[in-house]
This record gives sequence, structure tokens and C-alpha cells, in this order.
Amino acid sequence: MRLPPTQLDEILRLQLNVAWAGESAGSPPRLGWWKSDLVDAEGGGDLFARLTPKTAAWASLILVRAAAIRVEETALATFHGRDRMWSLFHLGFAVDEQLEDRLAFHRTHRHEPSEVFGDGLLVYKPWSKPGFEAALQKLGKPKIETVPNGRRVLSRVSAPVEACALIAAALLPLEQNYPLPYVDAP
Repeated sequence: MRLPPTQLDEILRLQLNVAWAGESAGSPPRLGWWKSDLVDAEGGGDLFARLTPKTAAWASLILVRAAAIRVEETALATFHGRDRMWSLFHLGFAVDEQLEDRLAFHRTHRHEPSEVFGDGLLVYKPWSKPGFEAALQKLGKPKIETVPNGRRVLSRVSAPVEACALIAAALLPLEQNYPLPYVDAP
């Protein structure tokens, strides 16, 4: 399944917002789902600005996304049949590769993240838990089933972009640990 660039960018915007919100460091501290501080200017953002000045924003975004992916992979390892489900950071090999390629495209062409993802990118705005919750609420209110190792979204989906919006919305209510929302893959 080949996705158009607009859908890839929409999925990436959701992933990057959640990855940034899930960081534990920063001032003020965010959700703490993964132990990183890769984006903020006072943390990893400063390091990347010195190491890779032309692509610093992309370097930090790619790495915070990688931190979220690792946490999700650990949680997914507890599932039997994980290849039959989609989560926010795991949409199957073909789509995941397209997302990686799209990030590389933006980085190589030195696009500004705020221009690519528009006003919906929360990463460079001041952290606000209520603001993050409001952004997730705008994505809908999916029916979920809480299972021992995650939150199963009960809606049937056919497209990855639709799935990601529902999966991100299923992060609510926010918990101390990453709740691993997912859908059954079509």
C-alpha cells in the first residue's frame, strides 16, 4: 500500500506530537513515557544544534520518534499476533518504511518541521497537558477495550492515517505509563 505524501505527513505529525509529549525531561516535565529530552533547546535540541546545525530540528525529531518506537516495541513484544495489529508507531513494514523515507526526504531537503506539519505540530509550542489532551480530543472519541497490555480500539479502519488518528485519540485518558493503544489491522 503506497500512501500519498499528505497522509504520510499527517501520520508523522501525530507520531511526533506523541513522541515529544511522551518525553520525561524538559521544563516543565511532560508525560514521562520514555526517558529522553531530545527536542527542547535546553536539552538535546541544543546538542543537535551544535552537532548538526543544518538538520538539527530533524535529528532531534527523528530520535525522539525512535525513543517512542523502542518503548512501543517493548510493549508490543507482550502480544501474541502483533503482526495483525497496528499501533501508532507500528503500521506494518511497508508503511513504516514509507514514513522513514518521508522523514529522510524532509531532512535532506531541509524543510522546516513547522512548515511541513503546520499549526498542528505541538513540538515547538510550550508544553500544556490540557492543550495536548484537547488536541487528542479533536481526533475523535473511539470506543476502546482495555486489555491487560494495552487499549484495543474497537473501530474498524482501512487506512493507516485513519487508524493513527483513532489510536492517538485512544491515549485518553492519559496515564503514568504509555497505554499502547492499537487497532486490528485490516
